[in-house]
Amino acid sequence: MGAKEVLGNVPLPPGQVAGLAADLLLARLRPARLPGPRSLGRTAGAGLLLAGCVINLLSLAERRRHEGEGFDLEHPGRLVVTGPYTVSRNPMYAGWWLIHLGTGLLQGSAWALLTTPAAALAEHRGVLAEERALSELFGAEFDAYAARVPRYFSLRRLRRLWV
Repeated sequence: MGAKEVLGNVPLPPGQVAGLAADLLLARLRPARLPGPRSLGRTAGAGLLLAGCVINLLSLAERRRHEGEGFDLEHPGRLVVTGPYTVSRNPMYAGWWLIHLGTGLLQGSAWALLTTPAAALAEHRGVLAEERALSELFGAEFDAYAARVPRYFSLRRLRRLWV
């Protein structure tokens, strides 16, 4: 699989793209610095950014493992319920939240603390529509999956991964 195929499947949620742009613009026009040592914000930001990228890459790899190289995120051929999808029905959205927040913390912008949740809320309606489409496409299989796996994440489930 070439870079074009991989990058063509990297989702760019409009809410996160707009939120990141707003964060960068606000940080430039009206800087609002995070309190505390700059090194702490950079370390936390880098960790969140890295975690978000890893979650997205693992999610894409899991989809590819189930659907083959030519898969299309917009038109799933199979319901993937393994890997990151055991923790979240939408791990790539959660990954993008971490990328968004991490980017803001890395640059020391307090605006990210507002733009990240605002962007996530803006996307929520689209996520609901995606899940309705998956329910129509996969029926009882998706409904059973939705009953046992949270839409975004649960701290209890995340803790179980590490314990």
